[in-house]
Amino acid sequence: MAIVSESQSKSPGLLRSSGVVGVMTMLSRVLGLIRDVVIAGYFGASGSADAFFVAFKVPNFLRRLFAEGAFSQAFVPVLSEYRSQRDLSAVQELVNRVAGSLGSVLLLVTLAGVLGAPLLAVLFAPGFYLDGGEKYDQAAQMLRITFPYLMLISLTAFCGAILNAYERFAIPAFTPVLLNMSLIGSAVLLSPQLETPVMALAWGVLMAGAVQLMFQLPFLARLRLLPVPASGWKDEGVRRILRLMVPALFGVSVAQINLLLDTVLASFLQTGSVSWLYYSDRLSELPLGVFGIAIATVILPSLSRRHAEKSADQFSRTLDWAIRMVLLIGVPAALALVILAEPLLTTLFHYGAMSDRDVVMSAMSLRAYGIGLVAFMLIKVLATGYFSRQDTATPVKIAAWAMAANMVFNLILVWPLDHAGLALATSLSAFINAGFLFRGLLKAGVFQRQPGWGRFTLRLVLANGSMALFLLGLAQAPGQWLEADLWLRVQWMALLVSGGVLIYGAVLFLCGVRLRHLRG
Repeated sequence: MAIVSESQSKSPGLLRSSGVVGVMTMLSRVLGLIRDVVIAGYFGASGSADAFFVAFKVPNFLRRLFAEGAFSQAFVPVLSEYRSQRDLSAVQELVNRVAGSLGSVLLLVTLAGVLGAPLLAVLFAPGFYLDGGEKYDQAAQMLRITFPYLMLISLTAFCGAILNAYERFAIPAFTPVLLNMSLIGSAVLLSPQLETPVMALAWGVLMAGAVQLMFQLPFLARLRLLPVPASGWKDEGVRRILRLMVPALFGVSVAQINLLLDTVLASFLQTGSVSWLYYSDRLSELPLGVFGIAIATVILPSLSRRHAEKSADQFSRTLDWAIRMVLLIGVPAALALVILAEPLLTTLFHYGAMSDRDVVMSAMSLRAYGIGLVAFMLIKVLATGYFSRQDTATPVKIAAWAMAANMVFNLILVWPLDHAGLALATSLSAFINAGFLFRGLLKAGVFQRQPGWGRFTLRLVLANGSMALFLLGLAQAPGQWLEADLWLRVQWMALLVSGGVLIYGAVLFLCGVRLRHLRG
C-alpha cells in the first residue's frame, strides 16, 4: 500500500515545495557546519567560545521564540485568510500595520537589551558571573553588539512570513546562508585584526542581520507588499495576531526554552560544557532544519487555507502526509546521529583548537540529542496543526507540562551525566510534548489516521534496521577516527553516509515504496 495513495493526495506541490525549502536549508546548514568548523578551529571549546555562544544564543533564542516561532505561527494563518478572502489593498494594509506594531516593539526591546546586557549575561549564564572571570565580561560586551540582531532578524522573519504565505519559500529558506557567510568571513578575515579575536564573531552577527533584511525587501516589492510601517494597534487583524501570539510565545518554542535552560545549567559545569552542547546541538539541528522545519513551513499556509475553507478531510490528510514524511526522514537521521556521533564530530570539528576530549564530550550530548530528534521534528509538524486553526491555547498547556518535565529531568540527570544529562532531559521532555500534541489532535477529531500505517511502519522498521546494521558493521572505533588524517576521515564518512542512504532507499524500494507515493 502506498504511503499516501493517489486518491488521498492533498494540495499539489507539498513534496516539491518541501524539497525546495529542504535544498535551500541544506545549503544553509552545510555552510553552518563550515562556519562551526571554522569557529572550532579558531576558538575550540575555550572560555571565549563559551562567552560568544551565550552572547549569540540570547538574541537568537528570542528571535526563535518571538519572530520565527510565535509571530510566524500567528501571522501566517491570519495573512492566508486575508489573502483568500480579501483584495490586495486589504492585505497591504494589514502588512503595513503589523510592520509598524512589530517594529516599535522590537526597537524598545533592543534598546532595553543593549542597556541591560550585563544583567542578561548574569541571567542566561549565572555560572560565568559567579566565577568572576573573563568569560562573563566578554559575554556582556559581546551581547551589546549581538543584541540588535534580534530586531534585524525579527523583521527579516516578518518579511519571510509574507513570502511563505505567498508560496515563495526559497528566499526565506536561503536567507540564513548570509549569516553563515558573514560569520565565516568575520572569523577568517576580521578576528586576526582585533585585540580580542572572538569579538569579530559578534560584529559578524550584527552585520549579518542587516544583510539578511535588505536581501528580502526586493522580493516583497515584486509582490507589491513592501511594508510601509503604520500605526496599527487598534486594527482588527493586528489584534487577532496578538491574541494568537501571546500564548504561542511559550507554546511553539518550548524546545528553544529547554535548550536555553541547558545553557544556564551548563554555565555551572566545567569549562567547555556550553561549547560541547552547542556543537552537538548544531549537528542535531541539521536534519531538524532541513526536513522537520521545512515540512512544517510548507504545510502551514496549506493547512491554514484548508481550515478557512472548512475542508476537514484535506486538512487531516495533509497532516497525515507530514507525519509520515517526518518519520521517513527523522528515524534514520536519529539512528545515524547516535551510531556515528564520534565520527561525525571528528570529521567536522577535530581540527585546530578542538581537542580529542572535546570530541568525546560533544559525542555524549550528540547521542542524547539524537534520541529526541524524531520528537523535535514531530513537534514542529504537530504544533502547526493547532496554529493553522488559530488555536494557541492547547499547545501552551502541553508545553507547560513538557517544560516542567524537562526541569525535573535536568535535576535528575545533570549530576550523573553532566552536560549529556541536560541534552537527554531535553529529548525526554520533547517526547512528552509530541505525545500530548498528537493525542490532542486525535481527541479533537482534527487528525484521522489514513489507511496504510501498519505497512508503512513495517517498511520503516526493515529499512532502518538494515541501515543500522550496515553502519554498526563498518564504523571504525572512535580512537581510529581521532588518529586518522582529514582525507581518510572524509573517505570513511563518505562511504558510511552514501552506503547507509543507498541501503535505506533500496530496502524501501524493495518493500514497494515509490517516489510517487510520497507526493503531497
